[in-house]
Amino acid sequence: MKWPEHGGQPDLMKQLLHAEEQEVLDFSANLNPLGPPEWLRDELEAQWKKLLCYPDPDYTYSTSALAWLEGIREEEMLLTNGGAEAIFLAAKFFEGKRAGVVHPAFSEYERACRHYHLVVTDFLTSTVDDFRLPMNQLLDTLPELDVLFLCRPNNPTGVVIPKAEIKMLLEQGLHDHTFLVIDEAFVDFVPSESLTPLLKEYPNLILLRSLTKMYTIPGLRLGYMMASETVINEMKSFQLPWSVNALASAIAPILLKDKEFARQTLRWLDEQTRILRTFSEKNDFYLSNTSVNFYLLQDNRNPEKTESLFTFLFQHGILARHTYNFKGLEGSHVRVAIRSEEENDQLLAILKKWREQK
Repeated sequence: MKWPEHGGQPDLMKQLLHAEEQEVLDFSANLNPLGPPEWLRDELEAQWKKLLCYPDPDYTYSTSALAWLEGIREEEMLLTNGGAEAIFLAAKFFEGKRAGVVHPAFSEYERACRHYHLVVTDFLTSTVDDFRLPMNQLLDTLPELDVLFLCRPNNPTGVVIPKAEIKMLLEQGLHDHTFLVIDEAFVDFVPSESLTPLLKEYPNLILLRSLTKMYTIPGLRLGYMMASETVINEMKSFQLPWSVNALASAIAPILLKDKEFARQTLRWLDEQTRILRTFSEKNDFYLSNTSVNFYLLQDNRNPEKTESLFTFLFQHGILARHTYNFKGLEGSHVRVAIRSEEENDQLLAILKKWREQK
């Protein structure tokens, strides 16, 4: 079967599994079920006149507001068309050079590197050591690389690399003239783990952000990049004109100012994660050490039956995310989003049925 590259495609999965009439809850897309914020629809309607004019090519207001909210200078901020554009801009910056990618990870890093002819070295983490970085291998190989791509919190595991290890890599990178590109698309779910303060110390750090996940706006395409002024200026020089639409630009700073929505989300996530962990431990399922709104799942008693588990969930109305296109996993787990309390309860009831028959 040719598995889709990304989650959030229930209709395609129904076709592939020859079950077009099957009703499913989509646990394959790692979006916040509490979003979008209630005010967003009215705000988009209020901003509709911006569609009648070209956006400010420098996105001056949004850039300034986002920089202020992040505590950096506006010269260190670049608005992007979602996190995906930020990834491809970062790869373009190192075009034709040498990159490292730590797996399992979002497939777009490797795709962007191939697009811009980077020679890629793969580094693998595994379930055996809870997906910890292979620090000795990374530190030994860093002198041979121009850039290392990391996902923190990691997609698909949800694991957060310790800040101490990030700083070790950055220090080594300064010595070896190696950059770290760190995708923080999910850091809004663990705001205390943001690496933004390190930008002042490390000119070899490039941070990528997405507002898609926390605010459930994948169709609007909104993200940004933070780096030194020198790096941002060069990124701007090859960013497509008006790559961010006027509505996305207008709401970016308003989203980040909604602190109550963020607090509500973190309360929901903490409670639901605790329930999921308790169930997994009691029923002998592996659940990755996630800090965000998704996790890897595997049956500890039958780890070789993950594809059967995926199919069982689908047949009972739950669409999980396969992991066949994640290096280092190759289908050994399923990735599952953390949804609303009611939806999570349905998932747990189905997992209990699986356990009773296995």
